[in-house]
Amino acid sequence: MVEDYKLSVYSANMELVKSGLVTFTWGNASAIDRAKGLVIIKPSGVAYDMMSPEDMTVVDLEGRIVEGRLKPSSDTPTHLVLYKAFPEIGGIAHFHSEFATSWAQAGTDIPLLGTTHADYFAGDVPCTREMTDKEIRGDYERETGNVIVERFTSGLLDPLQIPGVLVKNHGPFTWGESVAEAVFHAAVLEQVSKIAYFSHTLNRHYSMNSSLAEKHYSRKHGTGKYYGQ
Repeated sequence: MVEDYKLSVYSANMELVKSGLVTFTWGNASAIDRAKGLVIIKPSGVAYDMMSPEDMTVVDLEGRIVEGRLKPSSDTPTHLVLYKAFPEIGGIAHFHSEFATSWAQAGTDIPLLGTTHADYFAGDVPCTREMTDKEIRGDYERETGNVIVERFTSGLLDPLQIPGVLVKNHGPFTWGESVAEAVFHAAVLEQVSKIAYFSHTLNRHYSMNSSLAEKHYSRKHGTGKYYGQ
């Protein structure tokens, strides 16, 4: 039911705030009901402490409002592009946290330097290319989604193995099989961004053993995973 999605999306948005990933209204989270072709997303520019589950806006995959009295997030077109391009994902989070956004503004991939990163991302967290003037002046939010998809397609990256991206000069997006998982990956991304920043400061020339990275990722993912109950 759409009401269940509204509650999960509301809860995910509030978790972004609770986790310290969002300042003011600088973020949003969404979920998709693929059976009905509907996306449920935070309304645009509404303070988190003023929201309720009923305020979540429902749109179709073309961005048309299906249900809700408030305009959807201005980033809705980006979310829609990602949902269409990555059929495995069920939720998306966007935010402007301190360390992940710093890497994005620097236009730099977050390098895979340790096992904390490798537990959740099977490689560097990629950063998109710089957007062109035409893309910026055109359908900007939709083009933001397009440059994300371009980065994954050109790099032959699996969005489930690398559940996040940095948009150059902008900030991070994360996703998952659910909106709750998207927010979890947002918190993980911020933490590995912070660790990578300090690691890179201490030793810019360090690189991680690829066998160790693969071992840590495979412990938690895939058919041979054995971490946890």
